[in-house]
Amino acid sequence: MTNQDELLSQLRINREQQPDESRKVRLWMGIAAAVGIAVVAFSLLSDPAPVPVKIEMARMAVPDSSSATVLDATGYVVARRISTVSSKVTGRVAEIFIEEGQQVEKDQVVARLDDSNTVKAVELSKAELRSAKTLVIETQARLTEAKLTLERNTELARTQLVSAATLDKARADFESLRAQLAARNADVDVSEKRLALQQQNLEDLTLRAPFTGVVISKDSQPGEMISPMSAGGGFTRTGICTLVDMSSLEIEVDVNESYIQRVRVDQFVQAVLEAYPEWKIPAKVIAIIPAADRQKATVKVRIGFQVSDPRILPDMGVKVAFMNAEPVVEEKPKEPLGVRVPITAVRSEGEDKFIFVVKDGVAELRKVTLNASYGTDIYIGSGLRAGEDFVVEVTPELKDGSRVELQ
Repeated sequence: MTNQDELLSQLRINREQQPDESRKVRLWMGIAAAVGIAVVAFSLLSDPAPVPVKIEMARMAVPDSSSATVLDATGYVVARRISTVSSKVTGRVAEIFIEEGQQVEKDQVVARLDDSNTVKAVELSKAELRSAKTLVIETQARLTEAKLTLERNTELARTQLVSAATLDKARADFESLRAQLAARNADVDVSEKRLALQQQNLEDLTLRAPFTGVVISKDSQPGEMISPMSAGGGFTRTGICTLVDMSSLEIEVDVNESYIQRVRVDQFVQAVLEAYPEWKIPAKVIAIIPAADRQKATVKVRIGFQVSDPRILPDMGVKVAFMNAEPVVEEKPKEPLGVRVPITAVRSEGEDKFIFVVKDGVAELRKVTLNASYGTDIYIGSGLRAGEDFVVEVTPELKDGSRVELQ
C-alpha cells in the first residue's frame, strides 16, 4: 500500500506552482506587445511625410549658331482659316461622317440632316409643276380653237354672213384665251422656281467642308438638333465640327510698343515651340498690325512659318527671337554646352555642387560639375543626363533619399 500511495502522490497536480507560471506568460506577452509598439513608432518616426517639390526633365543645351537677336517675345500658334461647319437651317442631325483628327477635302460631305419633310415638299413642287404645264397645254388648245373661230368669222363678216356682234365675241374669246395662256406660262415659271427652291433646301441639309483641313473637334451627334443660331438653351447645337486649315498656321505675338521699332516686315525670326524646346523653326514676319492695345501697351505682330510640319498645332505656346539678319546654317554643328538647369536647382557645399535627381518618387543627391552659367541658368557638364528628372528648387527639408511628391 505504501508504494501505491507514493505513486498516487506523484500524480497529483501541484496547484501551488501554477500562479507563478501564469505570471511569467503574461510578462512575456507584455514585453512582446511593448516591442511591437516600439517597432511601429520607430517606423512612423523614420518614414516622414513626402516633401512637395517641382521637377523638370533635363535637356541638353546647344550653342546658338544663328545671328544675333534684337528682340525676344512669346505668343501662340493660330490658324488664319478656321471654321465651325454649321447649317443654313434648323434641323435634326441624321448622319455624321467625320471624327476628330480626320483630314477632309473641300466640298466633302461631313454630315446630313433629317430630310423627310423637305423630300415631301420637293415632290409636292414637282406635282404642282406638272399641273401647271397641263393647264398650259389645255389653254393652248382652246386658244387654237378660238383663233380658227375668229378667222372664220372674219371671212364671213366680209360677206355679211355673220353679225358684227358675233365677230366681236370671237375676237374677245381669242384675246381672253391668249391672256390665260400667258398666265399659265407664268404659273409654270413660278412652279419651276418653287421646285428649284425646295431642291436647294434639300441640298442645304447636306453639310460639306468649306475648305481642305483637319477636324479638331466634333460638336454634334446623330439625333441632336442643330441651328445656325443658338436656340433652345443647351439642347440645340450651332455646329457639326470645327475645321482648321493646317497650311494657314502662323504665330501671333504681342510686342511692347517701346520695342516695336526693332520689328519690320519680312524680318527673319527663330521660333521655338514650348513642346519642342530644342527645335528651332525658321519663320518670317508677315505683318505688323497697325493698331496698339492701349491697355497692354502692345502691338500685334503676325509671323509665318517657313516650314510645314505636323508637330505644329493650333494654340501651342511659342517663343520667338527677332533676328537682325538671316540665320546662318553651319555645316558642322557645335558641341553642346551641357544640361541646362536653373540656378535654384543646384546646392553648394564648399567647392562641391550637387543636384537632386528624382527617380521612382525618391530624391537622390548627386554630385555634378559645371561648365558655365548664363543669367539664371547653369550648364552641367557631368552628373546629370538629358532626360532625367531633377528638382527645380531645392528646399532645406529635402535630403538624400527623401520621398517626394509633385506640387
